[in-house]
Formats: sequence, C-alpha cells, structure tokens
Amino acid sequence: MAGFTYDTVLSELGQGGVRTITLNRPGSLNAMNRALIDDLARAFGDANADPATRAIILTGAGNAFCAGDDRREHVHPEGEAEARDLVTAIQRATHAIVLGPKPVVGAINGWAVGGGFEWAINCDFPIWAESARGFFPEVSLNLFVTGAVTTLLPALVGLNRAREMLFFGERYAAAALLEMGVAWKVVPDADLMATARATAERLAALPPLSVRAMKRVLNAAALPDIHRALALETDATVAGFLDPETTRLLQAF
Repeated sequence: MAGFTYDTVLSELGQGGVRTITLNRPGSLNAMNRALIDDLARAFGDANADPATRAIILTGAGNAFCAGDDRREHVHPEGEAEARDLVTAIQRATHAIVLGPKPVVGAINGWAVGGGFEWAINCDFPIWAESARGFFPEVSLNLFVTGAVTTLLPALVGLNRAREMLFFGERYAAAALLEMGVAWKVVPDADLMATARATAERLAALPPLSVRAMKRVLNAAALPDIHRALALETDATVAGFLDPETTRLLQAF
C-alpha cells in the first residue's frame, strides 16, 4: 500500500515508515477546492490504513501551506443539501487527521489561512517556518470555522485568546503562534522539512501500539467535546454558505 495517487495531493512513503502528504495546488497557493478537500481526506484515510506508514508529515507545495477557500471556484450552493455535503467533506478531512491513529507532524510553510490554518492546528506536532503566517478570516466573510478549532484552539491558547483570533481575524507571525502555543516549534525556513522528517522519524521509531493509544487517549481526555464541536461547526458553516452575503464577501476577499 506504499503508493497512493490523487489529483491534488501527493503522498510519498519515505524511510522509516514516514509518509509525506503534500497539498499540491501550488499555482493557487494550495487553496481549498472540493477536489483538494476530498483528496486530503482520502490520503489520510489511506495512510492511516497502511501498515507501512508509522507517522505522517503534512505540508504544502510551493510558497504556501494552504490559502483557505478557493474563492475563484466558490459557487453559491443551490440548497442546504449541497452546502452540507461540502462542509461534511471538510470535517471528514479533520476527522482523518485528528482522530486517525497515526501521529501527524505539520510542516507549515508560507500562509495558513482559514481552513488551511485549521489543518495546521489539526496536526499533533505543528512545526512552522519562521516566515509562515496564519489567520482566520471567516467571521469577516460571514462564515464560520470548521476543523474542530472551536475546541482545539481554546485548549491550546485559552478562551480569551481564541476569541481574539476567531472574531477579529488578526494575522499572526510564526513567532507569535509559538508563544501562544499554536506552533509546537518554529524553525528557519531552510530547516523546515528536515526538522519535520527528524520529528516524524522519531515518532515512527516508537512502538506503534503505545503511540496510537497516547494520541487516542490524549484527544479523548483533553478534547471530550470534539465530536459535538464538529457537529455545531458544520451547522453554523452550512448557514453561512447559504447566505448570499457570504458569496459576495468571498468573491471580494
């Protein structure tokens, strides 16, 4: 099961059981269209089911990790079923990253915006390049966040700082994210992938039974409401997508 192919995501198994999953729409700064969302969920599902994969690196090709929703491909949904199908697909990717059994190291390069910032936060060990930046524009766009960040972010930074980040959409440098606890490490840009590989190799060398149990139990104990958060986020995001004002704001963003 070493080789998997997708249209918008690369998945490569390296030495020591480390698989690198790369968002691969560099011409669009890896912005999230439906193909990328579905491919990422499939890539993590396949990696989680692959016995040869012991740890996973998530990164982005080119100059960005992920620039959030691809506004050029956004189409106002015709009804609730269409909107819910899209949001459920987004949450499916988070479920595979956060609740999958394999440890995930993030190699966050360039911009991580909106849903891309969510995917960075979904990683177990998020390593940010010094030049990387992240922010949540959703509230300003009449939208809502997904990715379980309504429970993950307060657990990382506290409720007051989470409010600041989510309501106001401030743009944060990697150093600030490290100080807040959103980034696990910040390294020079040139060292990003080497540091991510070394971390993933260290995780892959540990006994898989205890590693998977630790990820599962930590999430269950520290994030007991994660499934509820995902459900509530889905409902709020569906309502946002259905409002015509959201489409206007997205296209103007």
